[in-house]
Amino acid sequence: MTVAADDASCNPRYGENAQIQVEVYDGSGAKVLETLAPMNDAGAFSVSLDLPTDAVPGEGMVAAYPYNVDWCDDMGRNNRVGALGAQEITLVSCAIPSMPLRIEP
Repeated sequence: MTVAADDASCNPRYGENAQIQVEVYDGSGAKVLETLAPMNDAGAFSVSLDLPTDAVPGEGMVAAYPYNVDWCDDMGRNNRVGALGAQEITLVSCAIPSMPLRIEP
């Protein structure tokens, strides 16, 4: 299967060595895959994965998020904004972005 995303529209500036962390959970909720893949400065990526043959059928999940980037802390602040000198930001959810994955037997 391929997990991919286009560039973000908000210019996140992840940097030239950015990576995406992709996790796949099977129908039992167990993590069956975890990998890092290159991601461009604007957040686009594409990674091909082979689902393990022992993955439990059912409703699983694929999660993908920037690796080693902490922009959400317990105070609700964007930790990267101070270095950029930004005066105003729009807060967003810090939930891990995920999509459902139907695993057939």
